[in-house]
Amino acid sequence: MVVEADGGSRGNPGPAGYGAVVKDAATGEILAERQEGLGVTTNNVAEYTALIAGLTAAAELGATTVDVRMDSKLVVEQMSGRWKIKHAALQPLALKARNLASRFDRVRYEWIPRARNSHADRLANEAMDTQAGKAVARPAAAPPVTPPSPAPRTSSPAKWTGAKGRPTRMLLVRHGQTELSVDRRYSGRRDVLLTELGRQQAAAVAKRLAGMAGVMVDGEPAPILSSPLSRAKQTAQAVADAVGGRVQTHPLLVETDFGEWEGLTFAEASQRDPELHARWISDVTVAAPGGESFARVEQRVARLRDELVETYAGRTIVVVSHVTPIKSLLRLALDAGPSVLFRLHLDLASLSIVEFYPDGNASVRLANDVCHLA
Repeated sequence: MVVEADGGSRGNPGPAGYGAVVKDAATGEILAERQEGLGVTTNNVAEYTALIAGLTAAAELGATTVDVRMDSKLVVEQMSGRWKIKHAALQPLALKARNLASRFDRVRYEWIPRARNSHADRLANEAMDTQAGKAVARPAAAPPVTPPSPAPRTSSPAKWTGAKGRPTRMLLVRHGQTELSVDRRYSGRRDVLLTELGRQQAAAVAKRLAGMAGVMVDGEPAPILSSPLSRAKQTAQAVADAVGGRVQTHPLLVETDFGEWEGLTFAEASQRDPELHARWISDVTVAAPGGESFARVEQRVARLRDELVETYAGRTIVVVSHVTPIKSLLRLALDAGPSVLFRLHLDLASLSIVEFYPDGNASVRLANDVCHLA
């Protein structure tokens, strides 16, 4: 894949932003766009941030080799190892970019003139204009961008949804494998530990998160919230170890209470309570015997969503939980019907990304991505 990236600062330092675009190397097809205002900073910081965003997007799309093209001679020469990185503010950004680059089989850096970097330059200027509150209109001749599958287009959804304000971005992680999940047994409130494979899965998703834009801001890791159950806390701790953060548990992130079906397989629960189980798998208001309905789970998750959006307004946070709470957050973001809970699959140690805006809008950026486990 090809990554074209550009950053700018109107004043240097001044109001800054970046743009990055990922293209198919063979066809030139646009696979992803990223852009964001950065507040007040320098041009070089914006350039490095653009590079990080572009490499992150390429990794999320499953790239193995990347050609990076930028009109910043400084970034290209420093990342190629030909120039030293003397400025203290750039050193952690360069380190993060190198850590990202190490995930690919090969990364090649090429300087290109600004005229050949017009797409990323336009995205960066749009980000700065949006940050300044200016209306942004793309040129009529600009080609339409078709979202790739399975990764989403990563330009700001606010442009076409009308969402206002800076969203709270939630990186939703399902815990790794346990002994109950090996046999596909209902695993709710029972406190089980990760298997050896589960710990490896937790380490893999932690490594991926450590390289994602927004997880580290000015040297500070994003808040990491976890279900109080051990399998989630172990997974969250792997993330904390990777980014230097601290795990905070939240009771509303706990899994569904499966009551008397806890530890049973689908077939065993169906055989034990055939009529009730048949209704339970199609009606979110039906609870397992002695347990909790999916509707009740969504009610508490909705309270959690409101709390997190208020507490972490405009920030990126890592949320480590279980199948039903994560599905409920995705359903709330999609404003979809209850059938989503039965039709959406979430793998162990999967990553989903959702953004909730202060005006009530939301955007699902990613669902059930497990490329880090390949």
